[in-house]
Amino acid sequence: MDFALPLDIDSVKGFLSPVEGAALYRAARECAPLGPCLEIGSYCGKSTVYLGAACQRSGGVLFAVDHHRGSEEHQLGEEYHDPALYDGAAGLMDSFREFRATMRRAGLEDTVVPVVAPTRVAARAWRTPLSLVFIDGGHSLEAAMTDYRGWSGHLVPGGLLAIHDIFPDPADGGQAPYTIYRLALASGLYEELPRVETLGLLRRIY
Repeated sequence: MDFALPLDIDSVKGFLSPVEGAALYRAARECAPLGPCLEIGSYCGKSTVYLGAACQRSGGVLFAVDHHRGSEEHQLGEEYHDPALYDGAAGLMDSFREFRATMRRAGLEDTVVPVVAPTRVAARAWRTPLSLVFIDGGHSLEAAMTDYRGWSGHLVPGGLLAIHDIFPDPADGGQAPYTIYRLALASGLYEELPRVETLGLLRRIY
């Protein structure tokens, strides 16, 4: 990498590859001077460290939106369930404590603003223009569509829409992120940039 992160990124739980993380870092470094950045789906903070470190270096701010109850695949009995993140007393997933610990270790508490709420609720009252929107929340079609419709309209011209887990071939993975990626392209509002592994990048034209 051509930059340094504030902690050992392998110590942070998450599903983002180092190559994708580096692409997010560079995207946020480019976009942060245009306005705040925002991510949807923080989990334990792996992508947040990349984005937040870039925003910190650029003097920007990152809003991190997540209800911290986990996506469908994180629930009890599902493939990506992590018992260490399960609140037995509440009977619910809770990744927020781990997320806050990551932000503290990374020295990003003055750069990253956690928004602990369902994305549809946060989007309903959102009015701030954004320079970057990174969508990596729930991967059901309903969740992906809610995130795309609720947040992409806040991007400023020249800003970037980043979507994780793009799989054009259904045999490789779920199709909801790819569906909203294609919808964004079909809108005529975006220019397609080179994909980085499963990370799709689109620049808002106007």
